[in-house]
Amino acid sequence: MSQDIWFNLPVKDVEKATSFFNAIGFKTTNVGSERAMISIGQTTIMLFPYATFEKFTGARAVDTSHSAEVIISIGADSREAVDSFIQNVERAGGGIFGKPGETDGWMYGAGFADLDGHRWNLLYMDESKMPKRQ
Repeated sequence: MSQDIWFNLPVKDVEKATSFFNAIGFKTTNVGSERAMISIGQTTIMLFPYATFEKFTGARAVDTSHSAEVIISIGADSREAVDSFIQNVERAGGGIFGKPGETDGWMYGAGFADLDGHRWNLLYMDESKMPKRQ
């Protein structure tokens, strides 16, 4: 069995969502007018209109203005990469729910929402400062 994982996200407008993800630096590929594919490292995220997503799942999609269904975390290469990425998110029209900052002296990250309100986390981990396991 293949161990590949991909995520499927409902979006209001596939073209607008694709433009947003292109603007923040992700590679996207339109796979027809009703879906698009985002590649982030080895991970694939498929974007589908709400109706298609709901048909696949047999359930209503979460109203992201009131609820969060998941947070998708992405690794960053440096603190500067986090800051630059978050600036791109703001310029592209995304929302910032967690401003860039340090946690526990070795993690630096920020949280943002895409145009459809899906929650994302960008995180740089300085392994040289990580607590040692005992």
